[in-house]
Amino acid sequence: MCKAAGLTAATDASGGGAAGSVYMKLNLTNKGSEPCILRGFPGVSLVAEAAGEPIGAPATRDDSAGVVDVLLAPGQTGTAVLRYTQARNYQGCSPVDAAGYRVYPPEDTDSLFIPQPTTACSNAEIALLSIGAFQAA
Repeated sequence: MCKAAGLTAATDASGGGAAGSVYMKLNLTNKGSEPCILRGFPGVSLVAEAAGEPIGAPATRDDSAGVVDVLLAPGQTGTAVLRYTQARNYQGCSPVDAAGYRVYPPEDTDSLFIPQPTTACSNAEIALLSIGAFQAA
């Protein structure tokens, strides 16, 4: 299984947007010298700073794309669809600044940070994020 220490993380906002949401690709790239496998869903949360605690609710799973084994040779990338809904769309959101995303690869307790300032909801009852399962890029 791919582990955070052997990966780099980035987002690609080429997915467009609709009705107050932005769809982007969450890309994890194998920076190691050995192949590894991504299987399933990453954990994703908005955070106030690189080493900070999560803000609000973590991403919910979008299981519209099935779970598959994504074999990453060195330098290859696996991708999952990440949806961010505009925080100000929700009453009771209690908006706060987020510095970016904390990403946990599937079956890993270590994480990666993607700096991408945005607005989060401190109200954990509101889920701004959803994430799909990893697919081959």
